[in-house]
Amino acid sequence: MTTEDTVTTEDTVTTKDTVTVNAAVARFQAAFDAKDVDAVMAAMTPDCVFEDTAPPDGGRHVGAAAVRAAWTALFTASPNGVFHTEELIDAGERVVVRWRYEWGDGHVRGVDVFRVRDGLVAEKLAYVKG
Repeated sequence: MTTEDTVTTEDTVTTKDTVTVNAAVARFQAAFDAKDVDAVMAAMTPDCVFEDTAPPDGGRHVGAAAVRAAWTALFTASPNGVFHTEELIDAGERVVVRWRYEWGDGHVRGVDVFRVRDGLVAEKLAYVKG
């Protein structure tokens, strides 16, 4: 790795690949927060996978059409739901996001494990407490 392949901040050295992975997740999260299904899908690979938090093991949605349908259903069912990121953990080609989801007078906390490929989210695996 050359110095041209790194970004230095106060206490960390980050590779350009890490910046790309984090940027991909940030782009996905911004689209998700806006409940913009088209933008969410533009941030994902065509062969994307999403595992939701439905008990007991989560539903698995494979491919753009199935994942799009899952996002559309979620945003339609919870138009006032809001995710708040509590922590983002860089793990190479993966990013772990701890979050809190709020709706009306309730909330739940959970974790998403993202896998990024070629600057796009290829996989989002969601886990929830409770």
